[in-house]
Amino acid sequence: MNATPAGSEQEERAELEELARLLPAGPVEQVLSPGRRSHHKDVLMQLIDRDSGSGSGSRSRSGAGAGAGTRAGDRVGYGDPVRPRLPRLSRPVLVAGSVAVAVALAAGLTVGIGAGRDDRGTAARPGASSTAGGSRGAVVTLDRIAAVALRTDVEPVDDGQFVYVRSRGAGNEGVFDGPVELGKMHERQVWFSQRQGPVIDVGLIREDGQDWPIEVGVPDGTDPKDAAVPAGFDRPTYAWLASLPTDPDALLKLLYADTRVEQGEDKDQEVFGRIGDLIGEQIMPSATAAAFYKATARIPGVTEAADAVDAVGRHGISIAREDTRHGTRTEWIFDPGTLDYLGVRTVFSRDTERAKAGTVYDTSAVLERGVVDKSGQEPGERRRAGRG
Repeated sequence: MNATPAGSEQEERAELEELARLLPAGPVEQVLSPGRRSHHKDVLMQLIDRDSGSGSGSRSRSGAGAGAGTRAGDRVGYGDPVRPRLPRLSRPVLVAGSVAVAVALAAGLTVGIGAGRDDRGTAARPGASSTAGGSRGAVVTLDRIAAVALRTDVEPVDDGQFVYVRSRGAGNEGVFDGPVELGKMHERQVWFSQRQGPVIDVGLIREDGQDWPIEVGVPDGTDPKDAAVPAGFDRPTYAWLASLPTDPDALLKLLYADTRVEQGEDKDQEVFGRIGDLIGEQIMPSATAAAFYKATARIPGVTEAADAVDAVGRHGISIAREDTRHGTRTEWIFDPGTLDYLGVRTVFSRDTERAKAGTVYDTSAVLERGVVDKSGQEPGERRRAGRG
């Protein structure tokens, strides 16, 4: 017979059940690019462990991991079975600390869009005042990539259209805090709504033969209009991206001001990752893309590597940054001849208990990028319809 939980455990369980009741069922809420969701899952689980560490210990890592391991409703990107959106994007009202995050993970949902976290990162904030930047090689290469981006003709995307990205990749599917096990390579398609005004329906993901709506969670009793999210860093659109400053210093300052991290986390790494999200799965004006690349060159710790391989075996040069705390390195991969963006991968930069140096944590390759008139439509269908 199971023992009856002590008073504190009963209170905690009641709180979890109440938070679970508030969580909406079904839809994925926001998209994390393939290179980032696994790391942020680990961060969230560490926060859960920290919050529960002073209790009875009845909620173990294995317990949380088991709940998070379900693949129901978690079609956000490649990698661990549960891939929350950036931890700074916790949904107000619903996410009231890491206990609520635990419920979201156990329910197989992602963390939604809303208020940020405490701005207590330990790294320097060059976007505000520092003149430090990437390595000499990275600066030169990023300047070349920016020049190519600036010369690229980009057709504007209308408010009622969708940005479409097809990619192939895989990510870590091992147990939390255990040995890394790269999952099976598979294809993923995503559609992003370009509507500027606040929306609930953000887009669509097609993966493993199923369609998964990307929606903003609406707490019970809340008017959907109040939960809708406008275009911004966390729901970028072509028009919004076109409104950003094209001066690299001004753009980087804006990014650092908008980026918040947990205590002990590297703010420079988070900014690097946010730029990676934007260049990996969006379409933006050529001047804006060039500005992002030049801004990246100003982030401390950014380096260049002569050879990297994307998820489909294409070799390229990489722009990378190491997360020294977690022993991983995120690499953006570019064609060595054309300097076109190919994909992104995260590898272990040193030996850890989870993997040897060089082990791939997650990887993806962009195969197609385009603009369509409706969610679920592929660029080829649009061409056949005489629209492009």
